[in-house]
Amino acid sequence: MAAAASAAPAPGRSGAGSRSKITIPIVQGRKGGPKLTMVTAYDFPGARLAEAAEVDLILVGDSVANVVLGYETTTRVTLDDMIHHTKAVARAKPQALLVVDMPWMTFHVSPEDTLKNAARLIREGGAEAVKLEGGANRVEMVRRLVSAEIPVMGHIGLTPQSVLSAGGYQIQGRKLEEAQAMIKDAQALEEAGVFALVLEGVPAILGQIITQKVQIPTIGIGAGPDTDGQVLVMHDLLGLNFGHYPRFVRRYAEFADQGVAALQLWIEDVRRGSFPGAEESYQMIDAAALELLERSSGDHSDRSLTAQGSVLP
Repeated sequence: MAAAASAAPAPGRSGAGSRSKITIPIVQGRKGGPKLTMVTAYDFPGARLAEAAEVDLILVGDSVANVVLGYETTTRVTLDDMIHHTKAVARAKPQALLVVDMPWMTFHVSPEDTLKNAARLIREGGAEAVKLEGGANRVEMVRRLVSAEIPVMGHIGLTPQSVLSAGGYQIQGRKLEEAQAMIKDAQALEEAGVFALVLEGVPAILGQIITQKVQIPTIGIGAGPDTDGQVLVMHDLLGLNFGHYPRFVRRYAEFADQGVAALQLWIEDVRRGSFPGAEESYQMIDAAALELLERSSGDHSDRSLTAQGSVLP
């Protein structure tokens, strides 16, 4: 299950806490390799984990709706939700590039509305780039953002915000006509100015062809091994979800099982009286403890007290 750790540092790594800030030009310069890595984070601890591992990009994904907020689809998450979670991630001050999903119906109405909503993610949330779903139908929105100097990452293929119209989470591009349309979408988004492109839930051969046909980096999730990078939901990668995992997920840990086991051990310790122990308890200075004992002995309220040692640090 878990892959063995490499002794050599990954490309772009210079040791914990010493790497340079990942910027848009650096991401663009990774076209063709070394492979880009992106994981989701939705809070301060998640961002610290991602940063300690030195991923290239952190995505505050609208998947927060599913894995954190408990909704069935990403369409339930709001712009205010995304700003709230982006703020938490930004407080970790990651060197990774901080990308944020524009949630459903924040980039669908007009270019002006799209710009206003993206600006809130940048100004209030601390995002460094935004990601939006869709192909040629989003070109006008992308151009408006790029003209305002807001970096945009595209996302085509399986687009979770389209789950209602698509009738579920279906692999895209299996038919020739669909694949050809997706290639045109990728090229249209590149021409509109996106700096990178997520390919989700497409056949591996289509992921390879799109990667070859565009000059911007592609980041795959269920798109085969030939994209310029990979992205996963952190909760999937760490085994923090309960229930179904998509086929494209490889779990490198089983944090959910380990967390439940740890909680069960704590419950047992509490019930049998072994938690808290002396090392988890605070003590009084000797003189105060003796005085308390004498007073307690005087009124016979508790004769089980014993003198304690010095105050714990």
